[in-house]
Amino acid sequence: MPSRHLSLRNSEPPVLAEGLRRLRASLGVPGGFPADVLAEAEEAARRPVLPERDCTDIEFVTLDPEESMDLDQAFHLSRRGDGYLLRYAIADVAAFVTAGGRVDEEAHVRGETLYAPTKRTPLHPAALSEGAASLLPGHDAPALIWELALDSSGETVDTKVSRGMVRSRAKLSYTGAQADLDAGRGGEQLELLRTVGQLRMEIEAARGGVSLSVPEQEIVATDWHWTLAFRAALPIEDWNAQLSLATGMAAAALMLEAKVGILRTLPPARDSSLAKLRRTAAALGIKWPVGMAYPEFLRSLDASVPVEAAMLNACTLLFRGAGYQAFNGSVPELPEHAAIAAPYAHATAPLRRLVDRYTGETCVAICAGRPVPEWTAAALPDLPPLMAESGRRAKKYEHGTVDLVEAMVLAPSLGRTFTGTVLEVDPEDDYGVLQLPDPAVEAKIRGSELVLGEQISATLVAADLLAGKVEFRVLPT
Repeated sequence: MPSRHLSLRNSEPPVLAEGLRRLRASLGVPGGFPADVLAEAEEAARRPVLPERDCTDIEFVTLDPEESMDLDQAFHLSRRGDGYLLRYAIADVAAFVTAGGRVDEEAHVRGETLYAPTKRTPLHPAALSEGAASLLPGHDAPALIWELALDSSGETVDTKVSRGMVRSRAKLSYTGAQADLDAGRGGEQLELLRTVGQLRMEIEAARGGVSLSVPEQEIVATDWHWTLAFRAALPIEDWNAQLSLATGMAAAALMLEAKVGILRTLPPARDSSLAKLRRTAAALGIKWPVGMAYPEFLRSLDASVPVEAAMLNACTLLFRGAGYQAFNGSVPELPEHAAIAAPYAHATAPLRRLVDRYTGETCVAICAGRPVPEWTAAALPDLPPLMAESGRRAKKYEHGTVDLVEAMVLAPSLGRTFTGTVLEVDPEDDYGVLQLPDPAVEAKIRGSELVLGEQISATLVAADLLAGKVEFRVLPT
């Protein structure tokens, strides 16, 4: 499940720039790449290891946020009898990055790309991530080409992955592609994306998988003004995500059969956690029939309704505890990702996430009937702790960045009273979380007798611009 990427072209206000500098320093976020890493990347961009297979005749397209340049994925969908063929091209990072080289060493330090409003901290130098290795339109690039044969219901019936040269035909954006579809001018690829995406969502629901659809905070900036807003995902984003999910599940199946690889796992929800959520639903006045399974209940919630938004926020409890499991020679005892309700692997974002390169190399070797490369197999045991640490840093950086922007946006309104919805309550500490609709802020609130899901008036009593600390309080009347 992809994280939100905060990206703006505007320059940062000085106070925000200083806050971000302090945040990066406290988390040990890397700065620019060392000179030798940049030099090696530029040389690799000029001299990649190219595959023999030429697939540039396949009319792949990419679909990403409009500002993205690190394009990991390109898709091509076609009909196959009464089913479908998904061809999914994934950037071939190993064609440019040599195991044990300086670019590889630096990638292991970083783990994944980090995002802030006006600055990315990329996993790989731009010469690769936004240049030679990126699946940019009109650019020939080496790729791992996944071929998933789907039946008429959208189920995967066969999987292949091999190397090939690809050439994307178009760089599509979510907003533009959705608008084209809505206007009836989406063309065959987008129409098939909608069809296959919807079929895969039906399959997900049938197997008990869930995708938590909580509106995301986005930073909105003009030349003179910064604020925050909530944004719900477009339907096309969900359909596109299903292509990555299908590929990740196919990768997991290949690796489990071969008994070597690395999975993204999430343990099943504890009975105590589900019982707590049922109590939360009851407190919010939301009906959760006894016979209704958790995934079905989750899909019934509407994030635009304040009390149901509070319920969705509470449901994030069951999505905590995800991690990686590497294996070689035997399979993990609990290989499933509970939210997906199937084994799953990260395989489709190697420009932005280190582990995906290793998944791809493992699966290419399996499909070719060759042993997994020694450099890949040797690295597998070290990847779970490495990715766990980079994931923790990424979450702290993302949350810290949003906190800073919240403080900056709210600071001029110190002492003002706002109306919002109580999302969390800790009665022992007279503490809660308040969600404001405009600006889109989730902040700490102090007050006795806070009621989960209730709309209340609260006064902004603190907004520390450098620390990113905001606090509301229910003042006595």
